[in-house]
Order: sequence, then C-alpha cells, then structure tokens
Amino acid sequence: MTKFSLRGLACLLLGCVVGRAADSTVPVYGDITDAATGKPVAARLYLRSEADGKWHFPKSVPPFGSAVRYEKRSGFNTNATEYHTTLSAHQWVAELPPGRYTAVVERGKEYLPLTNHFTVAAKPVEVKLPLKRWVNMAERGWFSGDAHNHRAPAELESAMLAEDVNVALPMIDWTTVDTVPPALSDKNMKGNFGGRPVFVDPTHVWYPRNTEYEIFRSGGKQHTLGALLIVGHKERFDIPVFPLKRVSERAHAEGGLIDLEKHNWNWSMPIVPVLKPDLFELANNHHWRVEFGVRNWAVPAPAWMKLPGNGSGTDTELAWTHYGFETYYALLNCGFRLKPTAGTANGVHPVPLGFSRVYVHCGGSFSYEKWMKGLGAGSSFVTTGPLLEASLLGKPLGSCVKSNKEIQVSGLSTVLAPVGSREVKWELVVNGQVKQSETFKPSEFLPDTGNPSCVSLRTPFSVWFSESGWLAIRCFENQPDGRLRFAHTAPWWVEIEGKPPRPRREQADWFVQRTEEEIARNTGVLSVEQLTEFHEALAAWKKIQANAK
Repeated sequence: MTKFSLRGLACLLLGCVVGRAADSTVPVYGDITDAATGKPVAARLYLRSEADGKWHFPKSVPPFGSAVRYEKRSGFNTNATEYHTTLSAHQWVAELPPGRYTAVVERGKEYLPLTNHFTVAAKPVEVKLPLKRWVNMAERGWFSGDAHNHRAPAELESAMLAEDVNVALPMIDWTTVDTVPPALSDKNMKGNFGGRPVFVDPTHVWYPRNTEYEIFRSGGKQHTLGALLIVGHKERFDIPVFPLKRVSERAHAEGGLIDLEKHNWNWSMPIVPVLKPDLFELANNHHWRVEFGVRNWAVPAPAWMKLPGNGSGTDTELAWTHYGFETYYALLNCGFRLKPTAGTANGVHPVPLGFSRVYVHCGGSFSYEKWMKGLGAGSSFVTTGPLLEASLLGKPLGSCVKSNKEIQVSGLSTVLAPVGSREVKWELVVNGQVKQSETFKPSEFLPDTGNPSCVSLRTPFSVWFSESGWLAIRCFENQPDGRLRFAHTAPWWVEIEGKPPRPRREQADWFVQRTEEEIARNTGVLSVEQLTEFHEALAAWKKIQANAK
C-alpha cells in the first residue's frame, strides 16, 4: 500500500472529509523509524500543544496498526501525569488545530529520546522521527522485563513492543481483602487468559499466571497489611492470604516466585521469615518518569539509615530509593537471599510500562522459561535508566564463591552509556556498605568496540572477605532536570566455611521492633491463628538478632 493511499484511508477513518469541522484541524502524519536502518519501529509518543498544553493522541494510519492511548494522573500528586500513545511500527496521523506542537518519542532504555517541534498551518504536515539506538542489550544476551504491571492484556502487545519489554507479568488476579481468594476477587482482569506464555513475537512474551495479594481490608474492616506478588505460577490462587505459609508453599510448589513488592508496607518486614520471598522490588512502582508522587506513605525509615531529606525515606525520590536499598541490604545481611526485581504497576500508576525494568541474562538465546529461571537465580540487574554489566572471578551475577578460608575476590563492572552521556557515579556495595566509589565525567568514557553510539567505563574492584557476605554494583545518573536514575545488580555471594554472615545490630533490632509493632497493631483485628504467624516470625527475627554484631 502506498503512502498516498494510506493517507487517504486515514482521512476516511478520521472523518477527514469536506466540511470537516470547518477546516479547523489539519492532518499531521508521523513516521517513527530506526535511524540506522530506516525501518519503522514501535514507540511511545507524547504529543502536546505548545500554546495551551493540551495533549493529543494520534491514530495508526493502516487499520492493522495500533495506537493505544494511556492517560493516568496520580491521586497522590495531581501534578504527576502520564499521557502518551503507544504506537505500532506504522505511520500515524493526528488531526491538530493550527499552532506549534512538541512531539517527544521514547522507546525503552536502549534508544535515545527524541524531541521534535513542528508547526501546523493550512496544509498537511509530515513529521519524521528517527530514533537512534545506542546499545542492543539482546545482542549481549540481556532481555528486559516488567515483573509487576496491571496492564490489560488487550493493550499489552502495543505497550511491550513500544517499550521493547521482552517479558511482561500482569497481575491478572488481585485481591484487597484478607478473606477473599484472588481467583474470586472482583478486581481481577476480565477474561480467560489460560496458563501458558503468550508470544507477541519470538522475543516478546507475557505470562498470565500472576497474582497480587494487596490487603487493605482485614478482620472485617479497613485495616492495611500490605502487598505481596506471586509471579510465574501454574494455577489460579483460590485461597485467601492467611495462612501465609500455605500461600508460600503453594507458590513454590508451582515454581512461582514470591515478590515482597514494596519495602515499607506495614507487614513487609515482619512476614519475611514466614513468607520466604524470592524477590525484592528494588526498582518499584513509586519510581516514575514524571515527578515523584507518593510522599509520606506507610512506615517511615529508621533513624540508623540516615536518609536524606526529613529522614522518613518517603519525602523525596532520592530518599525513597535509598530507603529501598538500605532495607534490601539489611535483609541480605540477615541471610535472606532475595534477588532484585522491577515493576511499574503500569495500568494503575502514571508511568510507562518498563520504566522500572529488570534485565536478565539469557545467554545466546531467549525463552520465557530461561528468563524466569534467571530472574529467580539473580542473573540480573534492575534499572530506571543506566545499563550495567559485571562479573566476579569470571562468574555472572547471582553466583556464589565458596572458600574454606579468607579470600580476596576481584571483578570488573561495566557501565554502558550513549555517546555524550551525563556524569555517572559508580559504587561497589559490600555487605551494605559502600567500599568503592567513583564519579565519571563523559570525557572519561571509552568508545564501545564496534558500536559508535555507545561508550563505557570499565571499573575493576577487589574485596577481602574474612567471613561470608555479598557484594553488588550500583550506579546513578543525574538528569538535566535534577532527577535521578539508577541501576543496581543482583548480589554475588561469598561463603567462607564456618563463618556465616552476621547482620549489623541496628538492622536486626529494627526487624524485631517492626515485628513487635505489627503484632501490637494487629491484635484485636486479626484472629489468634493469623497472629500466630507473626509470633513465629518474631521468634525467627530474635534468633537472627542473637547473632548480630
């Protein structure tokens, strides 16, 4: 089909005929392409009038293309809005009144964002939008995922391709009441989606067996406990959230992974010893492309974390990020080998699918099964922007180094960035403490061999372990608007025979304190049987506390 005939078809689809709104609008045709190949690519488009700030949402020119409109405004912060269209790899068209417009196009993390300003007058306008890919992570064996979203399956294909998210795990079943099993909840996505992977194409797949218990009603009244996710299980969960042990045992028996979701829900820390989660949502659904919106929420951070701002960990994006880090490190130090994951709650929050994403290393080929296995093993890093690669003694992320004596381990971390990238801060974290830190200016990045768009910095590191522990890499990238983007690897584990890891005293004390507080808060609301699991968790935390240093 020629471009001319596509335009004619678009005019018919849009009602673009004689007498059209007294010629008050003009068709604008857009082509989003890969700058290197010239081929059309799917992408996310923001289209806005510069005169009145009104958002516009284009349509696909060919009827077999797709253009999915996304409009979300935060209830926590009304300034936080996400208005965009995810477009398939086809020409689009929008009917716009005369004036000046801004088009912003983005496609995941591996293409540079593009901003284009254009004017609409009396004649149809053509807008060319060539996106420049600066790195291809799939060629390096890395495939991305959004492991916590609420996007309707009918819209997932458009969003996944536009964001280049390889794996999407939508919460098909979602309950908010402690007595209502997820499979019977009225909040579930409507439809029968089966229990097998759904392939959009060979490297983009979503899986329908994912469940969220997000409990706001307990003991017959409004009483918040918190959330936990189960991803990649086999059957729909027809059991309520209590007893937690039953939920945990069934999830693991079905090969599912339990995600602790966010770190400061009321019950998040107390239930860890009983729930036995596999994943920790380190890049979570409070990290948005637009300004930070969920402030002064749930349980504040303890003073020992020494977080920036007012110390609550929920007043700024920076504080929220570090609150998550410090909580994660404390759990690792206590012996819980949680692997990092990422999700957006796209479909609910004002954030694109995959803004927070987890990259899993799948080696030379991709499969859903291989990706989920790598997620559970910690062959991964999470990111809201920067990209990382790293190895320790030649071993991939998530590996364990064992020794019968004290050992020195060394490795190499690579931060990938586009040419002309901004200043990046790189940090080595050992048992929760920053042991090595370097800030790199763009001039210090080296060209990536064979890729003229990509630069990298390669940072060696070496750590002496006298007892068992862990280490990980994180990096921060400052944005022009003062915002922060970060990446964080899964840990490597170091096991020294006869010398188990020991948590810091303030960390263990905090877990005991939080569990005691939660028992007191839930007494008189939860049943005696339900509270029994919290008392079991308290006993486990006290045992860990006894070994603290």
